[in-house]
Amino acid sequence: MKTKALLGLAVLAAGALTATAQNNVYSLNVVGYYNLTIPANQRVLIANQLNTANNTIGSLLPNGPVSAQLFKYNGSYTAYNFDDIANAWLPDGNATLNPGEGCFFISPTATTLTFVGEVMQGSLTNSTPINQLVLRSSMVPQAGKITADLGLPGEAGDQMYTYNKGYTAYNFDDIAADWLPNQPTLNVGDAFFLRKAATSTSSLWVRNFTVQ
Repeated sequence: MKTKALLGLAVLAAGALTATAQNNVYSLNVVGYYNLTIPANQRVLIANQLNTANNTIGSLLPNGPVSAQLFKYNGSYTAYNFDDIANAWLPDGNATLNPGEGCFFISPTATTLTFVGEVMQGSLTNSTPINQLVLRSSMVPQAGKITADLGLPGEAGDQMYTYNKGYTAYNFDDIAADWLPNQPTLNVGDAFFLRKAATSTSSLWVRNFTVQ
């Protein structure tokens, strides 16, 4: 994947780390950021797609804003609220928002969330349990079609849901070998719900990703 395909990502730094004596072998670290615009009083599905040393909501979103709410989903919702007196997310700012996860975010005022970190590279694996509704995102800040560009494998009966003031449902059709009514396109920082069909054979979303 070329760097130009990282739509919406501003690159801050890149460095060559390793070179062997006989032949040059370089490891490239790319650090960047992206902004998400959150309207007032509107539920938005968001994702952290840049890796940091501490992928917790307290570290990623230390400034709230005040009275903002964040909802993670794992069979049921767990709610977190940013408290101005404690200046922290309650009840637990150590809840994770790792690359590949997603959450609902609601702010009482319009705000911009900024995510800063390293673009993950190499072989990346995201768990997509079979016959279980989960909230997921791309592990890297790339915009594009969910399967053609982002590499999510689809099998007959898989269901996907995006959210924009309401849910839009997509089903993977084995005859069309594609998502219907069309293949969804995601922006950088988007998350979505996924339910792999009970007949699915793969519970992993694996990508080999390199910034060149």
